[in-house]
Amino acid sequence: MSFTHSQDTIVALATSPGVNGAIAVIRLSGPEAVAITDSVFRGKDLSKQASHTIHFGTIRDGDQVIDEVLVSLFIAPHSYTKENVVEISTHNSKYIIERILTLLMKKGARAAKAGEFTLRAFLNGGLDLSQAEAVADLIASNSAASHQIAMQQMRGGFSNQLKQLREDLVHFASLIELELDFAEEDVEFANRDQLRILIEKIYQVIGRLIQSFEQGNVLKNGVPVVIAGKPNVGKSTLLNALLNEERAIVSDIAGTTRDTIEDEINIHGVTFRFIDTAGIRQTEDVIEAKGVERTMEKMKQARLIIYLFDPTQDHIAAVQQQIKEVEVLNIPFVTIINKSDLLSEDQRAEYAVLNPIYISAKQQQGIEELKDELLNQVNLSQINTDDTIVTNIRHLEALQHTREALEKVLFGIDNPITSDFLAMDIRQALHHLGEITGTVTTDDLLENIFSKFCIGK
Repeated sequence: MSFTHSQDTIVALATSPGVNGAIAVIRLSGPEAVAITDSVFRGKDLSKQASHTIHFGTIRDGDQVIDEVLVSLFIAPHSYTKENVVEISTHNSKYIIERILTLLMKKGARAAKAGEFTLRAFLNGGLDLSQAEAVADLIASNSAASHQIAMQQMRGGFSNQLKQLREDLVHFASLIELELDFAEEDVEFANRDQLRILIEKIYQVIGRLIQSFEQGNVLKNGVPVVIAGKPNVGKSTLLNALLNEERAIVSDIAGTTRDTIEDEINIHGVTFRFIDTAGIRQTEDVIEAKGVERTMEKMKQARLIIYLFDPTQDHIAAVQQQIKEVEVLNIPFVTIINKSDLLSEDQRAEYAVLNPIYISAKQQQGIEELKDELLNQVNLSQINTDDTIVTNIRHLEALQHTREALEKVLFGIDNPITSDFLAMDIRQALHHLGEITGTVTTDDLLENIFSKFCIGK
């Protein structure tokens, strides 16, 4: 993909291919978008119509009518890509879509590559790079929280905060650079005390953004929750109860689950990725032993562990020993007593010291209470998604590099160094901040970002 401004007019199906529905949308962008569409459209003369208008007519190949359509016009620069954009709403027939796309390409359009519409929006100044990435996040969002964060970033919340930091830093960088022009006079244009105050302020903001990534990554990708316990305590039954479907095989035979099973659900706007694991026990079965090994690995990677006990299998002393083994992992966990419908009041009183949640996965009792506890454990309700929250690993790495450069600037202020070295460290911090918004880019970076977009976006 070329990352220079292209004069090609591109075309692609903007709606998801293969999805049942009445309407499909074909999108064109480029200087000839209106003219190419007008050459196959029978209705009003599109070249004489105003931007942001919709027109009914037919798409024809010669005298043959392919379909009745609605054509929406977005005249440059008042469009997503800042170019002329046309969207053709046609009937969602694979045959019709292919005929129209072929016809438009025959008239001079080129098939768009992955992410090329959004790439043009970036190259033409409609979006910065972090906003462009937020478009992909918005499409992929599967919860209220991830949607809200993507919307906030796409509207420029993150970009505006970085822009202000960068402007403040550029001001001092220019003063430092000015000092270099008067090196022989040994003058200081940049007050070092004011520079320190600014760097410390930016350092604190960058630190908060870096800290937000842990929660942001969870909101974007879901909370990984491992369901663990000894064999045949009801882990698969619990997974099915949480998902409200028969996702995992349930059997009275211990060791039925030989590998991890993953699925996700949305609980009050937060996505949880549940991982059902093989039972933890000593076994001579090579395959089951491998499953137990994977269980331990998954537990170490989890953000939260649901540890399930069967009171009909173990007495409280054995349960307490298992809890000690989970505590060693230093990962938050929820203690669950399954088959609680079989417990007497005396047994409940005995297990109360563990502060467990009592459930019956088979009878689907206590499931809602468990869901409430999961939300309480991850504490995402305390996050204000109107604040800037980092969810992108590329942004995190750039912020970490920025912080390292700022530390060098602070070191240079405390251990007086020449202005040229101080300027170099400030420029390095500006470079890494610029990588986030696209002020600094490379073809490899853009290729990596936009190749992950869907065709037509």
